[in-house]
Parts: sequence; C-alpha cells; structure tokens
Amino acid sequence: MSMTVNPLSPVLGAEVTGLDLSQPLGENLFSEVRQSWLEAGGLLVISGQRLTTAQHIEFSSRFGPLFGAPGEMALQETVSRYLHPDHPEIYRVSNQVMDGEPQGRAKAGNYWHSDVSFKERPAAASILRAIKVPAVGGDTLFANMTAAYEALSEAMKEMLAPLHAVHDFAQTAATQFAKPIVVEDDLKGANRAVHPVVRTHPETGRKGLYVNPGMTVRLEGFEADESEALLGFLFGHATQHQFIYRHRWRQGDVVIWDNRSLMHCAVCNYGDQPRYMERTTGIGDQPV
Repeated sequence: MSMTVNPLSPVLGAEVTGLDLSQPLGENLFSEVRQSWLEAGGLLVISGQRLTTAQHIEFSSRFGPLFGAPGEMALQETVSRYLHPDHPEIYRVSNQVMDGEPQGRAKAGNYWHSDVSFKERPAAASILRAIKVPAVGGDTLFANMTAAYEALSEAMKEMLAPLHAVHDFAQTAATQFAKPIVVEDDLKGANRAVHPVVRTHPETGRKGLYVNPGMTVRLEGFEADESEALLGFLFGHATQHQFIYRHRWRQGDVVIWDNRSLMHCAVCNYGDQPRYMERTTGIGDQPV
C-alpha cells in the first residue's frame, strides 16, 4: 500500500489517496500519514474509506488516547446521549431520529470553535468519518490559526505573548445545547480552563492563536469591554478568507484535523437531507 498526497488549498489541507484504512497500516506508513497531516497545517482528508466503527476507533487511537476510551476521561456529559451506545469513544453527528431518539447531535458545531478547549487537556486530533452526506450543503470550514498568528504585526504578537484567556463550556451550553440535557455541574466551572492566547504546537514548535468565539469568554486581567474588543479583533482576523479552507464532504471521507492549530465551523444549510457522521476526539496536552 502506498499513498499520494495532494494539497487542497494554498493555506491549509491535503488529500491522501491510495490508502485503505480498513487494513492495518505499518509503522512507516502511519508515520507518513502523521507527518503529512502536520505538514498540511493539521488537516488531512483521506477519501473513499469504508470503515467499521471499531476500525475507526483503532485508527484514531494511533494518534493518541481518545476521550471516552476505557480508563480515559469522558468527552462531555451534555453530549452523552449522542455517543455511540456500544462505543463511547464515538460522538455521533446526525439530523436523523429513530423511534423518537436522536441518532446524533443535529447542527453540531455550527459556530467557530476548537474541540473541548474548555478542558485543561483539550482535544488534539479529531477524526470525523462521513457515512451519509446530503447531496448539497453541510460543508465544514477550517481556519489556520498558525497562519493567522504569523500574519499579525510584531507589536501585536509581543502584546499577546503573555496573555491568557478563559475558555468556559457554560457559554456553549447556554447557546448551543437544549436546556434539558445541560447538567448542573457543567455550569459550575467544572468545564472551564485558562489557556495561553498564543499556543506553541508541541510537535511542530510553531506558534498559533488559541482562542475561539464558541468557548473563549474573556481575557484574564482585562476589563470586560477591553477583552471583548481584543477578542473580537482576533476572531475577525482569524476568520478572514485567506486563512480558511472549506471542505465539501463526500461519503467515505475521513477528515483528521488538529485542534491545537485549527478552529472549525459546520455549515448547517442542508435542511432535512439525511446526514450521519461519527467522530473520535483525541486527548491533547495542556496548552503552553
């Protein structure tokens, strides 16, 4: 088995062909996959895959420990009803309902965010597998936070260097989740973390912005209006077109993104067309 890697855009992403992830990848080949992922800015599309849920988990675990795996922390109490009933490592994204029970989270992630940035050890690799996709719509946007940081002035970089920001799940819970499934502990600071505004990637050594509109609520040490203004500038700066890749999903796509250097946003413009996807989420390091 050999793979071919082609860039998807000038700023971010690459597509791999020639792989069959249902078959075991040797260490050398997997190392090529991981290196290609990092070199593509943390976004790799592996198309044409037919995986079982167990194979998806097995492949994902090679990137590191997974939320929901035996002995590891759970992803999030508020999404427990959307986890796979037999595989808690799998978070289901779907607008389908069977016997009155959602088969996944509808309109999941339709705001700019980095997965579970409100945890002390937020997500590293998220791996989303497209099982059923709408004929049109349902794209996902990815923003390259390393490129966004590198485009800032030296004066702005110097100002941001010592700053820390509060990431709080309560903001997301209040706006993105139906109230009946928000548990009390989620609003007591149990899912709140403070991270540096500028994060150094533990594998590439490159610096990038680590703030996002969905979960970053304020900058430490600033008045509310000051914090809002500076965060607003950073959010607007990072979501300019030159930093974004838009992925149009195809059935069988496996997309691996790096939450340590990207944020993303789902485009929920497909109406009632059926959509079903499964995602694993890797546990990352504490940001520095």
